[in-house]
Amino acid sequence: MDRREFLKHTGLGAASVALLGVSLPAAAADKKATRLTILHTNDMHSRIEPFPDNAAQWAGMGGMARRATLIEQVRKEESNVLLLDSGDIWQGTPYFNFFMGELEYKLMSQMKYDASTLGNHDFDNGLEGLQKQLPNANFPFLIANYDFSATPLAGRFKPYKVFDKQGIRVGVFGLGIELAGLVADKNFGATKYLDPITVANEMVKQLRGPEKCDMVICLSHLGYKYQGPKVDDFKLAAGAPGIDLILGGHTHTFLDKPDVVASTNGHQTLINQVGWSGINLGRLDYSFERGSRRPAVAAASVVPVREA
Repeated sequence: MDRREFLKHTGLGAASVALLGVSLPAAAADKKATRLTILHTNDMHSRIEPFPDNAAQWAGMGGMARRATLIEQVRKEESNVLLLDSGDIWQGTPYFNFFMGELEYKLMSQMKYDASTLGNHDFDNGLEGLQKQLPNANFPFLIANYDFSATPLAGRFKPYKVFDKQGIRVGVFGLGIELAGLVADKNFGATKYLDPITVANEMVKQLRGPEKCDMVICLSHLGYKYQGPKVDDFKLAAGAPGIDLILGGHTHTFLDKPDVVASTNGHQTLINQVGWSGINLGRLDYSFERGSRRPAVAAASVVPVREA
């Protein structure tokens, strides 16, 4: 189905719920300020169609066609939009079993995703299966803490990408969860897992330094919060000062509003995650005042994807 037909067969239902209660400051509301809108998803799990109307939970919600229309409307209203995903695109419906990930990547490409990271279920077809489907994705997969150099996927992924939005430089990098014990050994092969906090600090140094980024975003598939030493988004925020926004995944966490974590140097990081299966679309609106080049959150919302 081409993009026009894809959008044609769409039903839209979306109700934004203001979360932060932060009013746009007078200076930020000035026409000289640059606005940036970030839309994001996580853990889509091959949910191409909405949940059935008779489903025990999430009845009638989700669906990639509905999401596409919603995204299209936001792009008509806002000049600077980034559309990002935090992994686990695959696995969960017969669409994946039959098309092996091809359909998910093609539909995300039609929606013009700017970037995604890799989740553990994105290895469910093994390295060769992932390699086979990559040509269907017209967007990059960013992953900084997986070393694929001894695998068939050597050189196929970048750790980060910098986006320029009206002179505002936004650095986006990805982090994945440890695969050993979570994914069958044969499915990730010789892929090496690198400590995410160490790597995140390297990314911040690179993006804030040589890349001269005004904003740093991490696409994380580490998980929201754990007891014990396992690295999660909260530990990442505290241990890697300089990240402005962590868009999480893996734990299917529904947040009513982003969490704010202050690192040891006082830098504040927002953490957000919007459930799973494309039930919600996350939205954060930032304002960059000329001169300061520091992002200020104007509003954050969770947009349910359902029939009007």
